[in-house]
Amino acid sequence: MRQRKVKNEEERLSEHHRYLIQQPQEKKNRWHEVFNNSNEIFAEFGCGRGQFILTLAKLNPDRNYIAFEGRGSIILRALEKAEGADLKNVMFIKEYINDVNEYFEENELSGIYLNFSDPWPKDRHSKRRLTHRRYLEGYQKVLKNGSHIEFKSDNSDFFLFALNEFKNCGMKLHESTMDLHGTKLEAAKVTTEYEDKFKAAGKEINYCKVQV
Repeated sequence: MRQRKVKNEEERLSEHHRYLIQQPQEKKNRWHEVFNNSNEIFAEFGCGRGQFILTLAKLNPDRNYIAFEGRGSIILRALEKAEGADLKNVMFIKEYINDVNEYFEENELSGIYLNFSDPWPKDRHSKRRLTHRRYLEGYQKVLKNGSHIEFKSDNSDFFLFALNEFKNCGMKLHESTMDLHGTKLEAAKVTTEYEDKFKAAGKEINYCKVQV
């Protein structure tokens, strides 16, 4: 569904300069300066309204989080929530990920989260999927050895595609289920807004965690 543009969107976004990073490519290999600490850094690509990443930030004050979201009207909600929570370990970037290496140096990240990414269901659009090998190869460069990628989706075809891509890129499958909330996995405890709706409707959620 196309999101309606928020009135005075750019002005309202600018009010949240504490959390919204400008010229993020210039922060490459300097993210510890942004957070003013040496804690590990984790990223979410497609954070929506921010429920997932903000929950992680609250639960793990000793970790830093960077969340990407290209839709201004959506990331605005996440920024408002961050301001309300007064968190110091999370930042947001209003951009879509194309090449992760534009933002991060080799081994700069300790984990990546992909939650309910656009499945791009047509085969000819497969290279746009955030789990396509062209993205995965970039993730492998910016992630430290032994780090994990966690992936959730309500689309089973997309999930199976992702599992195959992870395998072809030499990633080790650590956890996998096609019914996350029917398990006791830790990943079921921190949810997105979409995930809560799907769960309430009885829809099964696919989940996997792979090691780089």
